[in-house]
Amino acid sequence: MTQPDPDSAFRRAVTRRSRRVSIIWLVPIVALLIGAWLAWDTLSKRGPTITVQFDSAEGLQAGQSQLKYKDIVFGTVKKLELTPDKWHVVVTIETTREAEPLLTDKSVFWVVKPRLFAGSISGLSTVLSGSYVGLVPGQGGATKHDFIGQEDPPVLEEHIPGRVFELKSPRIGSISTGSTIFYRGIEVGEVLGWDVSHMAESVTIRAFVRAPYDAYVRDETRFWNDSGLSINLGAHGVQVEVQSLKALLFGGIEFDTAKADSDSPQAAENHEFPLFTDQDDAKSASYTRAVEGVSYFSGSVSGLAAGSEVTMHGMKIGEVTDVQLAPVPAKGIVAMVRYQVQPERVVGVGKRTYKTDEEAVGAMLGLGLRASVESANLLTGQQVVALEFVPDAPHADVVMDGKDFVIPTTEGGGFAGLAASASAVLNKVNAIPFAQIGANLNGVLGSVNQAVDGPELKAAVENLAATLAAAHDLVQKVSTGASPAAKQLPEIAASLQKALNNANKLVVSVDDGYGNDTKFHRDLDRLLVQTDEAVRGIRSLADLLSRQPEALIKGRHE
Repeated sequence: MTQPDPDSAFRRAVTRRSRRVSIIWLVPIVALLIGAWLAWDTLSKRGPTITVQFDSAEGLQAGQSQLKYKDIVFGTVKKLELTPDKWHVVVTIETTREAEPLLTDKSVFWVVKPRLFAGSISGLSTVLSGSYVGLVPGQGGATKHDFIGQEDPPVLEEHIPGRVFELKSPRIGSISTGSTIFYRGIEVGEVLGWDVSHMAESVTIRAFVRAPYDAYVRDETRFWNDSGLSINLGAHGVQVEVQSLKALLFGGIEFDTAKADSDSPQAAENHEFPLFTDQDDAKSASYTRAVEGVSYFSGSVSGLAAGSEVTMHGMKIGEVTDVQLAPVPAKGIVAMVRYQVQPERVVGVGKRTYKTDEEAVGAMLGLGLRASVESANLLTGQQVVALEFVPDAPHADVVMDGKDFVIPTTEGGGFAGLAASASAVLNKVNAIPFAQIGANLNGVLGSVNQAVDGPELKAAVENLAATLAAAHDLVQKVSTGASPAAKQLPEIAASLQKALNNANKLVVSVDDGYGNDTKFHRDLDRLLVQTDEAVRGIRSLADLLSRQPEALIKGRHE
């Protein structure tokens, strides 16, 4: 049996440090590494924090609304707050690293939401997903982090090849941002907006034309307002013209280049063009020459105003520039009408028949050129200045009124001529001395009445009765002494009686047909009364037409 060691009861365990790391420390180390990686990943993907100021933050929510470009998320809205003046909203957005090159002073921000803009509906996708901030980066520009957003989206939400041109107009009219630009009926561009820096003088409209249509814009191209509805009443009836329903509702601009200018150079970026009121004004601008004229009218020029047409044989050759009253020593106060004639409408663009304008006007006056005012529209009462050649017109020399050629006037046709002719006829009717003729007839009838009631006629009747009695006695004596001849007297008396009866029948027939109580006499009396009323009516109509030619259609003014 083994004996226990007496010292073993007093032995102690010896603790030794391990030189290996415990595996339990791997858990916090891995967690720390993951946290560091996540922090580094988050910081590496985070872009700059930007602020965008809007008038309203309708539909935006902090922590949910996003910043998007081409449906790619480039940031998230973190905070919404009011500006110090309490009029605007500042939206703070944390962007991604990818958004940094997009944030320049050329960038455009707006709130995307359902809206009707530029003739189209946009933002319908936000009905379910909610509103977000839209971004369109600009071309170039310096880096920027504080922006002023716009209320409406840009017309061009992406880079589209084309060129921008500037259109000058005295007023904006129905043109608005997003209005369509047409070329021969094709939609080729849009209105981007307008420049307000020189609005005291005119409006500068920025028009964008997409490629390849921008190549058709030449230095001599004409732009005109093609908005609204055009109604023309002409020889072919009523003509209604409208470019499109979109142009009618939101406005439109059209451009074209005349065939003679088709070889002019292509217009450069931001080239400035005038914007004409309509296509007629644009075509008129193609004519390079204008002869200024003036005429003095003594009659009414109602319905004639600046912009009215100047015509020859019914075709437009110019337009009126000014209408006003002016004193003329020999005529008193007359209507002075200034107008310009474009000779190239007659002879062709760039062509001349005479060397100078003075020579041309002198030749035309020698052929009897005269100016008159004629009615152009029965419904509106609009009038035009008509230049016509009057046969056998008196000789007229070339006379200048400042820089204007004085064109003699003549009575116009249409309602003015009708009124003048009616007035001339009535003047001749008024020249007939009806009062003197009536007085003479009354004198004759009075003399007849006096002769009938006078003693002379009574004495003549008594003498005639005595003569007849003496004749009767003589006949009796002759009858007694001339019995053979008396035998033939019955036959002679019968013949005389027959002749007398026939004469009576003739007198009765004439009296029945044309007597005082006959239908002929009554019709004649009514005819005379109606003739008198007709003459009075014609005179009143002529007076009315001379003052108001349009009264034939519109009726008399109350």
